[in-house]
Amino acid sequence: MGSDVPMESTERVTVRLSSDTLAVLRTLVDSGEYQNLSEILREAIEDFISIRFTPDNISKILVEIPKKRATELENLVKEGDAVSMDDAVRNAVTEYIRSKMRPEDRD
Repeated sequence: MGSDVPMESTERVTVRLSSDTLAVLRTLVDSGEYQNLSEILREAIEDFISIRFTPDNISKILVEIPKKRATELENLVKEGDAVSMDDAVRNAVTEYIRSKMRPEDRD
């Protein structure tokens, strides 16, 4: 089998999806972005778990940004100004918050 997930550590789960949802997911496979539907669903579930089960001192949020800004963040990562997209977003948010705070409230 071509899967990189060991079979002895997995279980099969059946999921019902609308035909519209399935069609959208299949476009991701057809475009080559994913190998198969299972890969998409595994990634989605891992992301869900990562967001829902974070340490108490961290809040994870999903942020949608314009494609132009995402490209700018990717460039910051490539130039070494951030280690990852997540890091670039955290840095941008931190700087924005600091710029809005009164000097006496800054850490």
